[in-house]
Amino acid sequence: MLKKLISVFAVLSLSVFALSACGIKSDNTVSDTKSSQTTEEIATLNPDVEPADSMTLEEKVGQIFMVRCSENMDEILKKNPGAIIMFSNDFDDLSKEQVKAKIDGYKSAMRVEPYIAVDEEGGTVVRVSNHKALSPNKYESPQHYYKQGGIPAIIEIETEKAKLLTSLGISMNLAPVADITTNPEDFIYDRSIGLDPQSTADYVADVVKVMKKNNILSCMKHFPGYGSNVDTHTGIAVDERPLSQFKENDFLPFESGINAGADAILVSHNIITCVDETQPASISPAIHEIIRNDLGFTGLILTDDMSMGAMANYGTPYVKAVLAGNDMIIVSDFDTAYNEVLNAVKNGTIPEETLNAAVNRIVNKKNGK
Repeated sequence: MLKKLISVFAVLSLSVFALSACGIKSDNTVSDTKSSQTTEEIATLNPDVEPADSMTLEEKVGQIFMVRCSENMDEILKKNPGAIIMFSNDFDDLSKEQVKAKIDGYKSAMRVEPYIAVDEEGGTVVRVSNHKALSPNKYESPQHYYKQGGIPAIIEIETEKAKLLTSLGISMNLAPVADITTNPEDFIYDRSIGLDPQSTADYVADVVKVMKKNNILSCMKHFPGYGSNVDTHTGIAVDERPLSQFKENDFLPFESGINAGADAILVSHNIITCVDETQPASISPAIHEIIRNDLGFTGLILTDDMSMGAMANYGTPYVKAVLAGNDMIIVSDFDTAYNEVLNAVKNGTIPEETLNAAVNRIVNKKNGK
């Protein structure tokens, strides 16, 4: 259960300083009767203060990163990343109890409790269920369950999946895949539902609703729609389809998921020439304007993993990602990314107001807002 964060600046008789409950832990103790206030009572004192107002610049910069686990976790946790993403090897040889303890350790080590995220799509992308100590069966692809029993089968397995992940302390699944393809030769096909646009849209909405009902955050991917493009893990993919095709087809599942209450959207590294001929979608302001302005999405926007081959030749990619409109950036090289963004805020390249807006969306989502 994510801890609720409320920032308060209250001038009391004993000059109680800024109190940040729940997600932000306070080292201060107050010995008078005010210390017994509930968070609900405290919230009414100053309900308009946003989370970013109670953080240092360094803490705010940490919040915008979703960091891959590494052997250097102690140093990573000191920078208070907003999220930690766990891969299959992070669960190797661990029991359920050990996974819970590991995740609890991450959470308790930080002043602001992080999202704990995984990619548990099913089929070719599974991080948790491929470990027999954690799940009796590896989850198959969405197509597998759909062929077995249609949407009811999808709902049943997604419910089971959500319960498994939350039981371990995982709070976000980077799913569902909202990409449209019916061609088995396409790179993304095996990870998709493999249906037409409207059927894919219906599928995405149903999965988002199931995840919300079972208290795990959803993250639709890969905006604006992967199409038949090559694998961006290894290099650049250039999509030359007209914007009309995206509007009439690829956007439909994302719009459907937004209407169903999706928590986040992950943006691909594909170059979409009809919108931005030079920059990958993940660092393109024009792409993010579509998400915010055209689709009206108010949740979190994430980049795809910035260590992928498609991003190898772009200077200051993390600064570009922030300026484009991402709230969170998925990284493996946290030190480089953190320092690049921190320096950019200090020298004015990134306006602090831009950073604050992202941090407020991140933490407010943790609070269920």
